[in-house]
Amino acid sequence: MTQFNNPLARWNERFAIENYLFGDKPNRFMKKIYALAAVLLLTPSVWANDKAKLIDEISAYLEFADYGGGTIFAEQIPKNEYPKMMIIDVRDSAQYSRAHIPGAINIDWRQVLAKSGSIPKNKTVLVYCNTGTLSAQAGFALRVSGWDNVKILQGGISEWTAKGGLDANARAAGAVPKH
Repeated sequence: MTQFNNPLARWNERFAIENYLFGDKPNRFMKKIYALAAVLLLTPSVWANDKAKLIDEISAYLEFADYGGGTIFAEQIPKNEYPKMMIIDVRDSAQYSRAHIPGAINIDWRQVLAKSGSIPKNKTVLVYCNTGTLSAQAGFALRVSGWDNVKILQGGISEWTAKGGLDANARAAGAVPKH
């Protein structure tokens, strides 16, 4: 009988390989494998539950959100209102350092929830980026998370600057001449 046809020889070979790979304690290794497999198999159900909760929260928010609620145009903000708001520039720090709305702080759009402890709920929070895309995402995340006081600057700093910046409201009312 050859070695390949002998079941005992195959078992001995397998045992030798396992012993080489795992030492003389294959049971300990297998227990770790089984534990890891159990964690991996159970984790998707936890994720599914969290995902379902998230979808429910977003759906509830969308049912009660006003059309256009949460967005504001530069010409709707009187100059004397800016100091009363918390203004958050959600662009990266390089863009913020080049130009930003006076009084704005810089929180990268990906970090707004991580830094939400520093964002008040008792006064208007104005969120902006270059054109409104990233600030819409940051604002949505905050609003779904319970910040009903967040306003997203429509058109971002680009449109805000084009409309006159701090004087956009006065310009729209005809009080400030356009240059």
